[in-house]
This record gives sequence, structure tokens and C-alpha cells, in this order.
Amino acid sequence: MEGITIETANQTCGAFLDALASKAPVPGGGGASALVGALGAALCTMVGNYTVGKKKYAAVEADVKALMDKAEDIRARLLALVDADAAAFEPLSKAYAIPKDDPGRGEIMERCLRDAAATPMAILKLSCEAIDLHSEMLEKGSVMMLSDVGTGVVFCWSALYGAALNVKVNTKSMADRAYAQAMNNEVDALVERYWKIAEQVYEAVLGRFA
Repeated sequence: MEGITIETANQTCGAFLDALASKAPVPGGGGASALVGALGAALCTMVGNYTVGKKKYAAVEADVKALMDKAEDIRARLLALVDADAAAFEPLSKAYAIPKDDPGRGEIMERCLRDAAATPMAILKLSCEAIDLHSEMLEKGSVMMLSDVGTGVVFCWSALYGAALNVKVNTKSMADRAYAQAMNNEVDALVERYWKIAEQVYEAVLGRFA
């Protein structure tokens, strides 16, 4: 499909939002989820930057630095997935345009659907990892940055749900129902586990403001 713009992650915020709001096929929910997750990971690093070098947190400084390194890796990978999600959509959109009586359509569709589902699955898994980082940063990061831990985990929480939806919109159309169900089961298990962790972090932050 002509008009698909890759490297959306390198646009300005305004340009990305304009593209997201337009009738252009990408970016869409998957890319937006990746970007939101990257924002959440960046906030984890921010908390770390306000923690390291402080005498009060000297005992956990090495741990906080390790969390920051992991958060930066996740942020970079999620940002790359903004574009990967757009790239995966193009062949799928072309596959949908193949005439239904074409004997090769089914095989092409199945391959494209798997590729299109793989990217949001990666986004989902990285969002889970970022939630774990916020859970640990809550205990080790500067108490002055609690609201940023809470905000960061909410962003990752949102990315988790958005990615899950974008996996399932693709598995719904797969002919191989066993493969689709296995992927759906993995999504459901991760969502069930990590929404609870994210909620616990959020509630813990909120509780400290009471």
C-alpha cells in the first residue's frame, strides 16, 4: 500500500500525533502502544537519574544503575517497534487485497497475520519487563520521584493492554486456530499477571500520598 511512512518514531511528537490522528493506515494502535511503553521506560530511567549519586541511596546505587540500563534497553527496543509495527502492516494490507479465489491467498494471509501479531506480542512482553522495573524502582528509587514511578507504570500498563488487543485482532483472522489460541493464551497469561503488578505499584504510590 502506497503512503505508509516508516521511521515514524523519529518524527516530532506533533508530527507523530498528526499521523496517528489521520486516515493513514500507520501509525495505529500497535505503534502507539509501543511509544507509550517507551515513555514509561524513560520515566523509570528518569527516576534512576534522580537517585544515583545521592548518599541516602548509596546502598542501592548499583541496583538502580542496573535498572536504568535495562530501562534504556527496553526504551530503545520499544521505539524501534513503533516502526516495526508499521512495517508489518504493509504486507498484511496487500494480502487482504488479494482476490479470494487466488489459490495462494491463504498461505500469504497466514504468514502476514503471524508477522503482524509478532510485533505487538514483542511490545507486550517488553511492557511487562518495564512494569517489573518500576516495581523494583518503587522500592529503591528516590522518594521524591514517586509520582514518576506511578506515571511510568501506568504508561506501561496501557501499553500492555494496547499490545494485547493488537495481537488478538490478528489472531482472530488466522486459519491455524491452534497457533492462534496458543498465542492468545500467552497474551492472557501475561496480561493477568502484569496488570496486577502494575496496579500494586500504582496503589502503593497513591497510598504514600494519603
